[in-house]
Amino acid sequence: MITNAFLSTQSPLEWGMLFLSALFIGMSKTGIQGINMLTIPLMAVIFGAKSSTGLILPMLCFSDVIAVLYYRRAAEWKYIFRLLPSALAGFALALAVDRFIPPAGFKHLLAGCLFVVIIVMLWSERGKKENKLIDRWWYGPAFGLLGGFTTMIGNAAGPVMAIYLLSVKLPKYAFVGTSAWFFLVVNYLKIPLQVFVWDNITVSSLLLNLCTVPFMIIGAIAGIHIIKKLPEKGFRTFITVVTILSVLILLF
Repeated sequence: MITNAFLSTQSPLEWGMLFLSALFIGMSKTGIQGINMLTIPLMAVIFGAKSSTGLILPMLCFSDVIAVLYYRRAAEWKYIFRLLPSALAGFALALAVDRFIPPAGFKHLLAGCLFVVIIVMLWSERGKKENKLIDRWWYGPAFGLLGGFTTMIGNAAGPVMAIYLLSVKLPKYAFVGTSAWFFLVVNYLKIPLQVFVWDNITVSSLLLNLCTVPFMIIGAIAGIHIIKKLPEKGFRTFITVVTILSVLILLF
């Protein structure tokens, strides 16, 4: 089991990486969107790319609740409804792909998906021109499909959702509130699949999750305070940098 392997080493560095990941997750859910992408390679290094998804998911779910409680009135539901149906299709696609991809291959599959997101991000930012694709019927569902797929294989849909919400030009608080509600729904729907299909959420892993709760709370409070001072334009640059960094870490 992933927790037994981890606890047997009891490396201060590994514990530090776990708690740092929890801090980043809390911060990302309440304002510093994208920073939780750094947790994916950190956790993959400790537990393995696929096994780490079962440990990260309860942490995301806990932080989602905090974010929704704080930003519950800021969501733009029309965008959530555009993404959810195809996100569920992304779940099914991920489960199908799982039959053909070995555990070690998940890391590179994640990196490939995030690389696609980076290309979309850079293309949409070219010359600061208006993105004419956002009115196409397939635009939202395409992001929903990719988001559902990447969140299932590695809890890595943050950049996908961020690029979509940035492209429709949501203001700061609507951005965070919409993202919070979307991931609350999606992440809780993933729990039965992780427990009964992939079998990577266990009593032992949940006990380890409990150790990270204080750090998620601290991160969430920090995120709330930081977003109040973060300018609107800072979102795009920040998301681009952390996404590229995450892909590089996953590749190496």
